[in-house]
Amino acid sequence: MSPTVHEVRNEIRSATGRFEREFEASFTKEELQAICEALEVDIGEVERPATSQMRRHIRAETGIAESLEAADDSTFRKADLQVIAERVGALSEP
Repeated sequence: MSPTVHEVRNEIRSATGRFEREFEASFTKEELQAICEALEVDIGEVERPATSQMRRHIRAETGIAESLEAADDSTFRKADLQVIAERVGALSEP
């Protein structure tokens, strides 16, 4: 059986040194920063970048989007999460 979106998010959280959440929740700003660090994404000189900016960078870095300019800044869908989980070394099943 395929993992749920919640399970994939928690796998990503674990792989990036964050705590798993008991209830369904999108990534926090700190969790997005941890994902960026795990992917070695350069967000620039901004100390606290916007969540939308981090999502776009993550999509571009993982190949979900062709470029930063083409990247969507909405919350991640299950297919996006599975790609991210694979890239950060989480043990997600396709």
